[in-house]
Parts: sequence; C-alpha cells; structure tokens
Amino acid sequence: MTSVNVKLLYHYVITNLFNLCFFPLTAIVAGKASQLTIDDLHHLHYSYLQQNLITIAPLFAFTVFGSVLYIATRPKPVYLVEYSCYLPPTHCRSSISKVMDIFYQVRKSDPSRNGTCDDSSWLDFLRKIQERSGLGDETHGPEGLLQVPPRKTFASAREETEQVIIGALENLFENTKVNPKDIGILVVNSSMFNPTPSLSAMVVNTFKLRSNVRSFNLGGMGCSAGVIGIDLAKDLLHVHKNTYALVVSTENITYNIYAGDNKSMMVSNCLFRVGGAAILLSNKPRDRRRSKYELVHTVRTHTGADDKSFRCVQQGDDESGKTGVSLSKDITDVAGRTVKKNIATLGPLILPLSEKLLFFVTFMGKKLFKDKIKHYYVPDFKLAIDHFCIHAGGRAVIDVLEKNLGLAPIDVEASRSTLHRFGNTSSSSIWYELAYIEAKGRMKKGNKVWQIALGSGFKCNSAVWVALSNVKASTKSPWEHCIDRYPVKIDSDSAKSEVRVQNGRS
Repeated sequence: MTSVNVKLLYHYVITNLFNLCFFPLTAIVAGKASQLTIDDLHHLHYSYLQQNLITIAPLFAFTVFGSVLYIATRPKPVYLVEYSCYLPPTHCRSSISKVMDIFYQVRKSDPSRNGTCDDSSWLDFLRKIQERSGLGDETHGPEGLLQVPPRKTFASAREETEQVIIGALENLFENTKVNPKDIGILVVNSSMFNPTPSLSAMVVNTFKLRSNVRSFNLGGMGCSAGVIGIDLAKDLLHVHKNTYALVVSTENITYNIYAGDNKSMMVSNCLFRVGGAAILLSNKPRDRRRSKYELVHTVRTHTGADDKSFRCVQQGDDESGKTGVSLSKDITDVAGRTVKKNIATLGPLILPLSEKLLFFVTFMGKKLFKDKIKHYYVPDFKLAIDHFCIHAGGRAVIDVLEKNLGLAPIDVEASRSTLHRFGNTSSSSIWYELAYIEAKGRMKKGNKVWQIALGSGFKCNSAVWVALSNVKASTKSPWEHCIDRYPVKIDSDSAKSEVRVQNGRS
C-alpha cells in the first residue's frame, strides 16, 4: 500500500510540475507588480515600449500569423456521434449443445461423407474447446445453419450479412435521425465474405445513398479491420469538410464454417458468432454537442513482412480439399510481439510524463547494467486510460493482454462479458464491449477508452477515444435486457490449456 501511495504521489508531482512551479512564480511576480506606482508604469510605457516598437510590432505580427496558421492547418476533430450493435433475434440463440449439433449436421450433410458422421474424436475435441472458450449459452448462430439440413449456400450467406448490416444501420439512423443521403463517406469491412456487387454497394442500394458517396469495401483484413475502417474514415474526414462518415463492421459465419477434420481449422467454428456494428462519425463542429466521443489517436501495426506472422492465421484447403482458416502454433508469440510494437508506438502518445520518465530510466539502466536489470519497466496504462476494450478473440487473448498490461479483472470485464454473451463477433466485438461499459454507467465525461484489435496478417490496431459527456447506453443497446446478469463467474481454466487446444495439440 505504501509503494502504491508513493507512486501516486510521484505521478501527481511530475504531472503537475508546471503548475506547482508556475503558481509560486506567479505569486512572486504579482507581489512585485503590486509595488509598482503609476509613475513606474508611465515610465515603462514611454521609455521601453516606444524605444522597442520596431522589435515588438514584428513579434506581435508573427505571433498572430502563427496562431492563425496553426488553427487553419490543424486536423479537424473527428466525433463519434452514435453507433449501433446488431442484436440477432432470440430464435437464433445457440447454446453450446446447439452449436455442437450444428457442427454435426454440417459434417453429416457434406457430400463426401455420404450421410454418415460416426467419428466421435472431432466431437470430443470441439467440446473441449467450447468448454474452455469462455462463451455462454446465449450467443447467436446464423439462421441458415440452424436449419436441418443446414443451408450452407451463397444465398444464405448473403442473407446473414444483409440482416446484420441492415439491422445495425436501421437502428443507427433511427437513433440519430440522420438522413442516409447526408452520408458522404462509407466504409464496410467483412473479412471472409465479399460478394459482387460489394457489401458497400448493397448499403448504397438499400438506403439510397447519394451518387457521389465515397464508398470503400475492405476484405481479408481479419478481426482488426474495424479499427482500420475507423482510421480510413478519419483520414477522409480530415480532407472532406462538413460531412458524415459511416463505418460498418461485420463477419460471415454461414459461408465459412469448416466441415473437415483438421483440428487447427476447427477452432474458428467454436469461437465465431453472428454480430456486427455500424458507427457514425462526423467532422461537423455543431455535432460536438450531441456526440458521444472524440477520436484522439489511431495506431496501426503490421508485422506481415515476417513469414511467421504472415502465416499464423491463414485461409486454405485441408488435405481433403475443404476450405477453412488454420491457426498455427506460433499465433500467441506472434500476437504478443505485434501487441508490444503497437504499444511502443501508442505509449508515448498517451502516457503521462511520469511513466515516460520511469520507462526511460529503466531503458537506460538496462543498456548500462545488463546483468542487474532484467526487464524494462512496464508502464501503468491505467494512469492514462480509464476503460479497455480488448478484442474478444478468445479467453487466452484476453488473459495474455490482462497480464502483460497489468490490468485488473474489472478492466477486462467488458471483454470477458462480450465473449460470454455474444462470442467472437470479429471486428465488431470492440463495439459490443464499449456498449457494455456504457450500459454499466461507467463512462464519465473526460474518460478515455482504448480499443485494441488483433487480426490476421498479422496486425494489431488501436483506437483511443475521449468521452465528451457522461455517456448513457443507446436505445436498443445489445445489453438492454441482460446487463444486470453480468459479469458472470466463469471457471478459471488456464489460458495455457486453451492455447494447446487452439494449436491442435490437446
């Protein structure tokens, strides 16, 4: 307790060092100024200002010009007006036993099996993953796969994605009262399902967006594509003034469920569920008053130049020609290394001076005394960030980041609860987590929230937002009818056990 108090005192002194020095100096100057007489001021005006007018005038003009130039060229603020997370209908809820039945029916309906599915080893393997995954019994599956026999068709896949995107957007437009024709920028990301016409074209057609909308469709970019979409929209909003940007993040389950026997490709079947989010951004000054957040930073890290990173999550065919996404045994090492690089870039942008100094001292100490100092100082990000939205990719992912960042259970509560209630909804999971924090009433004015997303390639992307007011839960929030039941107590199997399962070595 004493060490904690000492550190907080150190943080307070360093953070407020300027104020602590400024106020005594101001008091001294004020005391001296109070002793000046009218004659002193008159003498100062005529003797000093008149003699140095040639110097003061250009200095004043330069200051005014510099101020105007700074105001005119600085990037315009990007506001998050509102967002909406899709809540599938109750008849799509899929308990663990129901998910296991879906796997069984999909394998049984595969033409190569001739209507039989008598190998129980794969079923035991999938059950192990489900039990250790951190998912609950109220996640949602796609309607096409819930039927018997399952409809694993292109039409069913399109139907799933359209339901998610249209559902999220209808709720968003209803809550914001924004006319779809006012949207100037559209970014849609879906990693595994990219039909023709594109999903962005589908949005334009459904909501009758204007003909000069700047639309983008991002594919194959993994679970971190949601932050990529935000970053792209931010850059465009810095160029195009007085407009709205719409970012839609989703993934498709129907068309990408794996029916083969490769264990490294089975894992995604157990973790991914139906979900999606739509986010409305604005650069209009008048929207600040009604917006929830302002975007502070986006940091993108890509380690795909390394072969191990590039291949750790890869779509391909198994030995029997069935398509799936395989996870290599190197995925945890790759993810850890990529996250560290992302944090190394983001840290200097958000950490207080006190933490930067401590890190610099240990960094120099390790360089000078390699044998005595074993590890670098791990900064306390909770001094800069109030809330954390860690991509709900699986229990192991959350556990590792919780440990490496030195977070408390409440800091990862939103991530664990989202994984339990909705599963891994890919790039949209960070928005379900943000909605959880709002539904709990924890988002206060001035709070900063850090969204961390991981994806194939391998990528780690971050977005930092600041709350512009005490943020309340949106109308038709996905947590509206269940927030009081969370957090739930989940059996604490070690992350190491789940990692072994995910690597196909259980």
